[in-house]
Amino acid sequence: MIVGTCSIKLMLFESNSLKEKRHIVKSLMGRIQSRFNVSIAEVGLNDSWKTSMIGFACVTNDANHANQTISNVLKFIDGDSRVEIIDYNIEIL
Repeated sequence: MIVGTCSIKLMLFESNSLKEKRHIVKSLMGRIQSRFNVSIAEVGLNDSWKTSMIGFACVTNDANHANQTISNVLKFIDGDSRVEIIDYNIEIL
């Protein structure tokens, strides 16, 4: 069993309050979860309305598949004009 995990620090451009941040982050996480079938959650920076930390994981039997899934999610996030990836960390276990 191979587990791929990724934590991502995001900058939110269209957020001027915690309510707007929640809306953007929940929308993004919902689209990622339904499109890529990964487990995803907001894991940090909860009190900051301009930044967010999300983490996601996938379980597979092939390390290449885990890498491909993580890469596809990162590309998907990068294509969203509301956010910018500041930093990310990938682990394959």
